[in-house]
Amino acid sequence: MHGQHTPASGPDPARDKYLTPDTEPVRDTQPVRGTGPGPGSAPPGGGYAADRLRLLNDPALPGPARRTALAALTDYWLADLFHTARRDTGVHDATLIAVGGYGRAELSPRSDLDLLLLHDGEADPRALAALADRVWYPVWDLGIALDHAVRTPTEARATASTDLKAHLGLLDARTVSTDPAGLAAPLRTAVLADWRARAPALLPELAELCRERADRHGELRHLLEPDLKEARGGLRDATALRAVAASWLADAPRDGLDTARRTLLDTRDALHLTTGRATDRLALQDQDQIAAALGEPDADTLLRRVCEAAGTIAYAADVTWREVHRVLRARRARPRLRALLTGGTHRPAPERAPLADGAVEQDGEVWLARTARPEHDPVLPLRTAAAAARAGLPLSRHTARTLAGSAPPLPVPWPAEAREEFVTLLGAGPPAVPVWEALDAEGLITRLLPVWDHVRHRPQRNAVHRWTVDRHLIETAVRAAALTRRVHRPDLLLVAALLHDIGKGLPGDHATAGAPLARDTALRMGFGTADAAVVETLVRHHLLLITTATRRDLDDPATVRAVADAVGTTGTLELLHALTEADALATGPAAWSGWRARIVAELADRTTAVLGGARPGPAGSGAPGADAERLAVEAYRTGGPVLALRARTDAAPGDPATAREPATGTGAGTEGASEPVGAVLRIALPDRPGILPAVAGVLALHRLTVRSADLREIPLPPSVGPDTTPVTVLDWRIAAEYGALPTADRLRADLVRALDGTLAVRDRLAERDAAQPRRRGAEPPPPRVTVAADASRHATVIEVRAPDAPGLLHRVGLALEEAGVRVRSARVSTLGGDAVDAFYVTGVRGGPLEGPAAEQLARAVETALR
Repeated sequence: MHGQHTPASGPDPARDKYLTPDTEPVRDTQPVRGTGPGPGSAPPGGGYAADRLRLLNDPALPGPARRTALAALTDYWLADLFHTARRDTGVHDATLIAVGGYGRAELSPRSDLDLLLLHDGEADPRALAALADRVWYPVWDLGIALDHAVRTPTEARATASTDLKAHLGLLDARTVSTDPAGLAAPLRTAVLADWRARAPALLPELAELCRERADRHGELRHLLEPDLKEARGGLRDATALRAVAASWLADAPRDGLDTARRTLLDTRDALHLTTGRATDRLALQDQDQIAAALGEPDADTLLRRVCEAAGTIAYAADVTWREVHRVLRARRARPRLRALLTGGTHRPAPERAPLADGAVEQDGEVWLARTARPEHDPVLPLRTAAAAARAGLPLSRHTARTLAGSAPPLPVPWPAEAREEFVTLLGAGPPAVPVWEALDAEGLITRLLPVWDHVRHRPQRNAVHRWTVDRHLIETAVRAAALTRRVHRPDLLLVAALLHDIGKGLPGDHATAGAPLARDTALRMGFGTADAAVVETLVRHHLLLITTATRRDLDDPATVRAVADAVGTTGTLELLHALTEADALATGPAAWSGWRARIVAELADRTTAVLGGARPGPAGSGAPGADAERLAVEAYRTGGPVLALRARTDAAPGDPATAREPATGTGAGTEGASEPVGAVLRIALPDRPGILPAVAGVLALHRLTVRSADLREIPLPPSVGPDTTPVTVLDWRIAAEYGALPTADRLRADLVRALDGTLAVRDRLAERDAAQPRRRGAEPPPPRVTVAADASRHATVIEVRAPDAPGLLHRVGLALEEAGVRVRSARVSTLGGDAVDAFYVTGVRGGPLEGPAAEQLARAVETALR
C-alpha cells in the first residue's frame, strides 16, 4: 500500500462489510463520538470498537484479508476523527500519515498504530496540539498502543536523516486522511530519494542492526519459543529486505518470500487473538491453541511451518546482504581500477579462482566454472559444495539454483567420488553449515537424502536442545569433524553424526527407529554392508555411553558387560565415544561438561579393557581415593557426619570426587571442560537409615541446587579395626541459588539435626513451597519412575525422570526410605529442567527386589512425586 491514499469515504468492500450505522462517515455538522479528550466527552470507542471486535472474531476471514480489512476500518475511523478535529481546530493544512507496519496495512489484532501528523508549520501551536489530542486520545481510550509524532515535512526528513528506524518507517508511509496542502507526496518522494542516495552508508548500518538483533533474540527457525518479530528470520528481517529493495542497490530472492512473511503474520494474528496480549513470542503453553486456530493438526506442525518460513527469510537475508556487500565493495574499487587500468574506458571482468573441477571463487562466493556442465555431471553439486565448505565460502544463490535445476540425480548406490565429496563437506567443520543450508533451501538435500525430509525443521520439545532436529544433526557433524583425528574411520563417524537422530518423530524409541534408516542411507551412499552395519550400531546406541555413565554404577560388573555386549568391538566403541561427545556438544551447554566427559571416558576405558579380554571386577571393587578414605575413617571414628566443601574449578589428580564430579575435563576436543562447577561437597558418615533424604533436604533448605550427585559405600582399611560397619560417602556438585554458599560447619550442624529428628525438613520445605507464588507457564510432563530390568545383578535399579524442583531428591529419598529398601548407590544429574536419576536399591536381605516388589516400589516413588 506504499504511496496509496485511502479516502475518508467511498466504497471499500473489505471495510464496508464491518461498518455499522455508528461508523457512518461524519459530516461538518455531525459530532464524532469519543473524540473529546477531557471530561464530559462521549464514551470511547463508538462504532469502531464494535466493528473492530466483530471483524477480529469473524472465523471465515483469513489472515491477509483480516489485516487488510482491519487497516481499512482503522483508516476510515481515524480519517473521520481527523476530518472533524481539523474542522473544529481550524488547522487545515495538515494530514495524517500511517507509517511502519500500519503503513504497510499489516495490522495484527494487538498491533500498535504508528502515526505521523504532518503539517505545514504555519498553524498556531495550541491549535495544532488540540488537533493532535483529538486524534491521539480516542486511540488511547480504546487501549490501543500508539507511536505518534507531529512534524513538518522538513522536520520529518531531518529526523529520518539521523534516525535509521524513523527513516525505515517513512519508507512505508501512506496517507490516511485527505491532504489539502499536498504535504505527503513530496515527503515520500524526498525520503525515498534520500534513502537511495545514502544507501551505501545506511545499508551497512541496517545490516549491523540486524546482526545485533539476531544475537539478542536468536534464530527463529531453531527456537522452541521464538520471537516472530525480532528473531533472525522474523518479520523485522522481512521488513529490512523491503528496505534493501527500495534502495535499488540489491534485491532479495523472491521465491517463497511473500508466503513466508504471510505465514509469520498469520501466526502472530492467531497469537494475539489466542492470548489477548500484544506479544510476538510464541510461548509453549499457547502453541496448541494457536495451531488449532490456524487449522494445524498439532503444535509441532505449526512450529515446522513457522521454522520453514523463518528459514526462507533468513536465507533470503543472507543472500541479499552478501549482494549488498559485494556491490559496495565493487563501488569502492571501481574508481581505482578505472584509473589504474584503462582510465575508465573499460570495466575489467571479476577475478575467478579455480576451487575444484567445475567450481570457482568469484567475489567471495562459489560459482560454477564456465566450462561446467551440470546437466552431465551428477556429482557436481557435492563437489561444488565440498569445495565451498573447504574454502570457507558461501555458495552463490545462482549456483545453488542452477545445480538444483540442472544436475541429474545421483545413481544409487552413489559412486565413490560422490561419497568422498559428501564426507569432505561434513568434515569441513563450521563452514559446512551455510553451504548445507544453501543446498537445503534449493531442495538438493532431500534429493540426495530422501529420509531428510522427515526431520527437516522438526522441533525438539526438550529444553536441553537448542536446535531443531535437522540443524542439530548438522551441528553434530560439525562437532564430530573436530574429533576425526581420534578415530580410525572418520567417514563413518561423520555419517553417523549426521544420521544419529534421523528416527525422531517416528513411533517408538527414536534410536531404535532410526537405526535401520541410517543403515539404508549408508548403503544408498555406497558404503559396504559391514560399514553400514557399523553406522546402524552407532545410531542405535548413540545414547548408550552417556546414559550408562550418568545413570549406572560403573563399579557394577553388569554395567560394563552390557556396554561391551552392545558395542561388540573396540573400533565401534572408539567411534561411539566420539559420537557421544559430538552429540552432547551440539545439544547445548546442559548436555556436556567436564564431569560428563570424564565419566564417559572412564566407562569407555573400562569397556575397552573388557573387550580386550579383561574381566570386570565385582560390584563395589573401585578403590576409593585418599581423600574419600580419610573422610570415611574420620566419620567412623567420630560416629557423625564429616563434610568437605570446596568451591573450585580444577580437579585434584587422583581424587575420585573430581573423577566422578570434575571441574575440568581431559582429552582433546572436550569443549566446556574447564567451566566453573560451583562447589564440590563430599559427606562421609556411618551407614544408617535416612541418609539420602536428610542430606538432600538440608541442601534444599539452604537453596543449594544439586547439579549431580553420587552415593556409594566404601570399605574401610583393615588398620582401622575389626568393625565392618560400612561408611557411606556422598559426592555432590552444588551451586547456590541465591547469594554465597553456606559454610561446611553450618551444613554439618543442620545435617546432624536432620538425622536426629530435631530439624523437621519435610515440614520446612512444605511451608516454603506453599509460600511460593504460582506462575503461569507450560505444564511439564508428569514424573515417570521405572525399573531398569537387568541393569545390575546385585541391586534393583530405579530410574526417576521428573521436572527438577527444590526438594525433589529429598522426596525421592523419603519414598525409598518409607518403602524399607536400602540405597546402595545413586547417580543423580540434571539436564536442563529435568532430573534424571538412578538409584541402586536392595531389599532387607541385601539382594535385588523381586519383580512385583520392584514395580510396586517404582509406583510408590512416582506417587510421592506427583
